[in-house]
Amino acid sequence: MSERLLQIMIDSFPKILLPGLMTTIPLTVISFSLGLMIAVLVSMIQYAKIPVLRQIMRFYIWVIRGTPLLVQLYVVFYGLPGIGVMIDPFPSAVLVFAVNSGAYASETMRAAIESVPSGQMEAGFCVGMSWWQIMRRIVLPQAFRTAFPSLGNELISMVKDTSLAANITVMEMFMSTQRIIGVYYEPFALYLEVGVIYLMFSTVLTKLQTLGERRLGAYGTR
Repeated sequence: MSERLLQIMIDSFPKILLPGLMTTIPLTVISFSLGLMIAVLVSMIQYAKIPVLRQIMRFYIWVIRGTPLLVQLYVVFYGLPGIGVMIDPFPSAVLVFAVNSGAYASETMRAAIESVPSGQMEAGFCVGMSWWQIMRRIVLPQAFRTAFPSLGNELISMVKDTSLAANITVMEMFMSTQRIIGVYYEPFALYLEVGVIYLMFSTVLTKLQTLGERRLGAYGTR
């Protein structure tokens, strides 16, 4: 590695890391939080077997899981203006990532909810609890514990998927790297550098996921 290339990588590191902290991480956290809310709502509708709504939710999951995330981004950011709907880049990315994550996570939550023994629902009704109270106090807490590892994986995947937001002009970590490459023409080294930063973010989240699983495991044995 030449002295020039080393200096470029040293100078570019904070220029890549800062958009990661200021844009990539907030984009991930906001999108995942909204996606989790969507997932819980969709999974509960399916679990309750509400006829029409259940079919609508199945259609939503089928469409979102069956189309590429990049296509969804293009439809929202470049397609909607054609019918008069203008959305800024960052909100567009949040909307698409949340809807996409919600479709995948809803299946995880549905399976986790269905894994809770049906006898617990019956016991809740026997003591006078409503359906919503049973879900909120008994079923969902157990379902979240079951779904936690899969939801953690979904969050880690989303950190990496946010690089696609560069295609709709969101100034996140990957797009910042591309602009630096346009100045120095060192794609190999700089793409490796941004890859290492993504790896750092994913490693931190993996450690947090492992810690969370241990805490939930310890809680479950009490």
